[in-house]
Amino acid sequence: MNDLATFLQFSAWPPRPDWLFWASLTMVAAGLLGEFVNRRLGLPRVVGYSVIGMVLAAMGHGIFANGALDARLRLVVDLALALLLFEMGSRVNLRWLRHNKALLAASAAETALSFVAVGYGLTLLGVSPLLAISCAVLTTAASAAVIGRVGAELRAAGQVSERMLAMASLNTIYGVLAHKLLLGWLQLDTKGDWLEAVAQPLYAFIGSIIVAFLLARLTAWLMRRLDLRNENSVLMLLGLVLVALSVARVLNLSTLLVPLLAGMILRNTTERPWVWPRHFGTAGGVLVLMLFVAVGSAWTLQALASGAVLAIALVLLRLLAKSLALVGTARISGIDARQGIALAVCLSPVSGTMLVLFSEMQAHHPAVAAQLAPIILSTIALMELIGPIAVQWGLRLAGEHQPHETAPEAKR
Repeated sequence: MNDLATFLQFSAWPPRPDWLFWASLTMVAAGLLGEFVNRRLGLPRVVGYSVIGMVLAAMGHGIFANGALDARLRLVVDLALALLLFEMGSRVNLRWLRHNKALLAASAAETALSFVAVGYGLTLLGVSPLLAISCAVLTTAASAAVIGRVGAELRAAGQVSERMLAMASLNTIYGVLAHKLLLGWLQLDTKGDWLEAVAQPLYAFIGSIIVAFLLARLTAWLMRRLDLRNENSVLMLLGLVLVALSVARVLNLSTLLVPLLAGMILRNTTERPWVWPRHFGTAGGVLVLMLFVAVGSAWTLQALASGAVLAIALVLLRLLAKSLALVGTARISGIDARQGIALAVCLSPVSGTMLVLFSEMQAHHPAVAAQLAPIILSTIALMELIGPIAVQWGLRLAGEHQPHETAPEAKR
């Protein structure tokens, strides 16, 4: 055997596959399982992607297997979320929100009531006030990745679909702002410096707006001169978003706000209707698949054992609060009670966005993050699997989904 290994110029015997082999195998398995659950079970493909991630976590290979989020996988999560948030932002019509004040009131009501319900409810269950408030902040934003991906896959259109995208965008903004204020508060508690505690959130918010505005204007200028149906143009557009994301990371700005606000600015400052290639073409599609696999693996058996009960309580409290708020404001915002419930269910997922916010807390306040980890990681594990199904069910309840296509084999 050693002679054969020498002849074949193997550096080690027996030969061992490198990380590229395992990453490629994971992508193939996720793609196949995604198609299976979609064609055979009628579920969103991202459920299959997430299941593969959960299997990796159960085998001890999740992105938190070493206690902290792997930097390379965090980059993948940031890149994929940037594409999805930019795409979502470009579909939000601010003129509609400006003329429908009741919709803005409904958005504020469901966010505020969810925050209070989660924070106060966890306190009643024995969680310390600091951790309860932190959980409320981290679950403020609905998962833009799940909502955007499932909505696009079902080709959803209608009152609930449009409100789902608008409210998910708005409470992502609320969530990032609340998170920055929480970090400032924790910084104040640690150092006692009011100026630093106020200046850091202000810097992150204003800086993110500036970078988002530059990205939007540059994209508009470029796209007026290029055809988005051309593959090279798509790659240039993808490159612009990634450059802006890199700038946000270097300047310690919000990697969530920059692409979302850029998409919103672009959509509402130009008259031209933008028709984006889905997830920016093949490269973006690969990143989205990897995002759901990575987020699906963001839990550990230890976290699940100690935090699963509180995570279930958190999810139920959040859903109940959103349902009460959106049903209560349904009539004044132009929808009926059934659509209000459907909208609440569609806004229930929390996963990718919460993972990014939690990783930032882990980087700045590791002691607090360590106490939060069981609840947060258990919530991610729960909602990464249930969240896409909830969005699908909500859109079906509202009657705004496209019927599931029968697989070619079944047609024959």
